[in-house]
Amino acid sequence: MELMQRIHPHAVQPKLQPLSSVRNVIAVGSGKGGVGKSTTAVNLALALAAEGATVGVLDADIYGPSVPMMLGIEGRPESPDGKSIEPMRAHGVEAMSIGLLVDQDTPMIWRGPMATGALTQLLNDTRWGDLDYLIVDLPPGTGDIQLTMAQKIPVAGAVIVTTPQEIATLDARKALKMFEKVEVPVLGLVENMAVHVCSNCGHAEHVFGSGGAQKMAGTYGVPMLGSLSLDVAIREQGDAGMPIVMAQPESSVARAYRQAARSLAARLAARPRVAPSISAALL
Repeated sequence: MELMQRIHPHAVQPKLQPLSSVRNVIAVGSGKGGVGKSTTAVNLALALAAEGATVGVLDADIYGPSVPMMLGIEGRPESPDGKSIEPMRAHGVEAMSIGLLVDQDTPMIWRGPMATGALTQLLNDTRWGDLDYLIVDLPPGTGDIQLTMAQKIPVAGAVIVTTPQEIATLDARKALKMFEKVEVPVLGLVENMAVHVCSNCGHAEHVFGSGGAQKMAGTYGVPMLGSLSLDVAIREQGDAGMPIVMAQPESSVARAYRQAARSLAARLAARPRVAPSISAALL
């Protein structure tokens, strides 16, 4: 017996409509940098693809794009008509980033309006395929790009990445409240760097504290999608352009990413779908 899955488009912010070729846009954000947000976004995308979904990744960090390196993508995207651009492809997912359009060492010294304009252009001018999910890796903070993403781009749900450290969850709360204010549902939290297990002796140490994300989840009534360990292989594989979900699919870390991706998909599936007329046009 052969089983088929169908992923439906889900409701977005009021007055916005889903994109024509993307069923669900998922924003991955954090209140501060250095918590592993981009690594989480890329591995969640690959985990969803491993489950059979069609997935794209949009690198919305205009000032510090890292998705091309993490996915091992080089070169420039093609433009068949001089107006739109073809997404690059790696490990079974589509990807687009400002880092693919400028030289690697070129700093993006842009004010807010230019950066937000670049984001919307990357989203709208990319010839995305028929995607079940477009994972958007947001820059840290709650500035212009995040507000543009939340107010002008149809987002079906958001994921907040944090570490257990109190200073990290303090900023993650701000990201969560921002999404709430613009009526983007927060599907859950991913706790990164939760524990480090010594590869020599097996001693487990909570380098960044413990329980911070769980406490935040309880306070705001959002679920924990997953908890990731502080593992050197995550960093090594990301630097090598072969994220751990692809490089070591049977590892405990890869299994944790896949479980977080399943939880994300389940939470989204429980959300209201778009109106039937729109849904029919997307399927």
